[in-house]
Amino acid sequence: MTLLLILLVGGIIGWLASILMRTDAQQGVFLNIVVGIVGAVIAGFIITPLIGGAPITSGSFDILSLFASFLGAVILLAIVNLFRRGSVR
Repeated sequence: MTLLLILLVGGIIGWLASILMRTDAQQGVFLNIVVGIVGAVIAGFIITPLIGGAPITSGSFDILSLFASFLGAVILLAIVNLFRRGSVR
């Protein structure tokens, strides 16, 4: 059940991050899920130690962990855009 929640929340977070970074037209549902989950993993290593809390990959679904996962997904898309286009946006 936790895996299903991680996939669902990861997809929503990836979708919201792709809208913010203007890459939504280039991505499908599968890539949004991947971006959300990888962003949550990035948040687990970089962001959550700085602000506290736990990443969504550990099963914690509070506001702080969702915000950290969203920031991780935005960071991931910024890095991808930097290599793909030469600019963050």
